[in-house]
Amino acid sequence: MDTNELFNAIKLLESEKNIKRESLFEAIKVSLVNACKTYYGTADNITVNIDPDTCELHVIAAKKVVEDVEDDALEMDLDEAREIDSHFEPGDVVNVEIDPTNFGRIVTSSSKNMVIQKIREDERSVVYEEFAGKEHQIVTGTVQRNIGRNVSINLGRADALLTEKEQIRGEHYNQNDRIKVYILEVKNTPKGLKIRVSRTHPEFIKRLFEEEVSEVREGIVEIRSIAREAGNRTKIAVWSNDPDVDPVGACVGMNGSRVNAVVSELGNEKIDIINWNENPAMMIENALSPAKVISVIADSDEKTAKVVVPDYQLSLAIGKEGQNARLAARLTGFKIDIKSETQARESGDFIDYDSDYDEYYDEDEYYDEEEYYNEDGEYIGDEVSDEESSDAENNDNEEA
Repeated sequence: MDTNELFNAIKLLESEKNIKRESLFEAIKVSLVNACKTYYGTADNITVNIDPDTCELHVIAAKKVVEDVEDDALEMDLDEAREIDSHFEPGDVVNVEIDPTNFGRIVTSSSKNMVIQKIREDERSVVYEEFAGKEHQIVTGTVQRNIGRNVSINLGRADALLTEKEQIRGEHYNQNDRIKVYILEVKNTPKGLKIRVSRTHPEFIKRLFEEEVSEVREGIVEIRSIAREAGNRTKIAVWSNDPDVDPVGACVGMNGSRVNAVVSELGNEKIDIINWNENPAMMIENALSPAKVISVIADSDEKTAKVVVPDYQLSLAIGKEGQNARLAARLTGFKIDIKSETQARESGDFIDYDSDYDEYYDEDEYYDEEEYYNEDGEYIGDEVSDEESSDAENNDNEEA
């Protein structure tokens, strides 16, 4: 056997497929032992030795010296043994080297197929371990093709499936597009490696911020809670383990550079970043941002809360189609009942707090400034006119 060719082949498989040399040697040994069994009818006396440094290979058959041979595969005639060494006696064992090239084409082909199958199994195992270690992480892949409404994503050494459910609503994926995905699950099945990925999972947001915000990546700033409606809006609550680091400011970045990078990756999905608070009432007030809140009564045992907002803020607090309130509820884990000041007074739920709420928004909250509602609860789009802004301020002063 050409040891140089074997050595080069093993070295190539090691470097390109990341398959351990020892595993390849074991596959070769097993295939040769099976070849001997096929050719001689038995392999009980066969030993295969491979030098790990040079790949020099030897197939040895141990034969017992006898006067009358009954099985050529296991025994050797005394006269034949003494031609090798004159000191051999009946009962001794002679090690005879076998040339595997004499096995014939069919046996050799069978051995080759066994080695190839072992290589494939080992490669699959290596790839599985690689991606199993990336489970719940973000990877970048290339769009290959559409499979019905699902999308096949090439991740390099393996393909992943982005199902319709895990796609951001409104996104379109074209062949060769490079996109980031969150690995949901990696399975090693009899039919091959199965990898499921997502772009809608809330943890996808967290991983994107880890990439963009060093404070999050290093654990200085924690993302404590996430509520997301993929493709539309996300709210995240952040906390700083360092009193000198503003968690919201760190996530927003200078001139919004950090949060805008995440928003861009998500196809301009809106992101509200608020301060996490251990006090449920404060947390709920923050979660309803950008709406202004007059009072919050939270029941930690029942996980319910009653919230009162200024009359002209009710639509903003509830949000378009209830989205703001819905995301706030998910973010806090509380069932939130929102009433306007007038509604609360009529129902007897209003408690008149002596509080100054001249500031329309807390300075420690980041929010998307593009989404507003007028006094009639109508969504008015990209901006608020000076006249409407002035009216809102006058109403606020009159009620105060």
